Amino acid sequence: MNDNLANQNLGFTHYWAQGDAVSHSVAYILLLMSIVSWYYILSKAWTSWRIRKSATALEGFWSAPSMPDAIGFLRQSDSENIYAPMASQALEAVNVKSHAGSLNATVDPGELVTRTLRQQMNRVSSRLENGLTLLASVGSTAPFIGLFGTVWGIYHALVAVSTSGTIQIDKVAGPVGEALIMTAIGLVVAIPAVLGYNAFTRVNRITMSELDGFAHDLHAHLTTGARIGSERRQS
Repeated sequence: MNDNLANQNLGFTHYWAQGDAVSHSVAYILLLMSIVSWYYILSKAWTSWRIRKSATALEGFWSAPSMPDAIGFLRQSDSENIYAPMASQALEAVNVKSHAGSLNATVDPGELVTRTLRQQMNRVSSRLENGLTLLASVGSTAPFIGLFGTVWGIYHALVAVSTSGTIQIDKVAGPVGEALIMTAIGLVVAIPAVLGYNAFTRVNRITMSELDGFAHDLHAHLTTGARIGSERRQS
């Protein structure tokens, strides 16, 4: 009867009641890390799905009759504004009249397109990497924070047992088992963050590879293609 009652008293509730400010702080930190990491996991999962869905519009971009029509089609399909701003900014870069009276007017159009495409790629890369550092930090530090809570709980449990005057294995195993809960919580927080980080890194790598190819095609069309068209009209 007493053994059953003792077993019922063991658990996270008992550990929380016996814990001090340090143990509670560790639990609150892990809870905060879990909330923040899940916020980024869910938000970036939604964003990544929309980006991958809009990537299929690149195939229809080059089927449009003109560049303005192609940009308009891309804007309708690109819900996350990943590809459309690159095309519109690159088209504006080759418009000599739009640079009148500025330093860009003295720059070669090909170089100006290259600089514009590079700036857009840097913008997209910075946006895609938003939150990844936090997920990596949570995935790498949460187990150690939980382990610290376990070590702290075991220390206080052993101190309490030693001061009681009688050391029995059942009195030691209960508090030690409760303290191990913090290690388990740390792993529960870290594992989704690591999996999310790896998944989003792969999606970002695919997106940047497609964006790099799209930028290369845009540069070729707006520089080489435009020059060939001008030469044909002159001849």
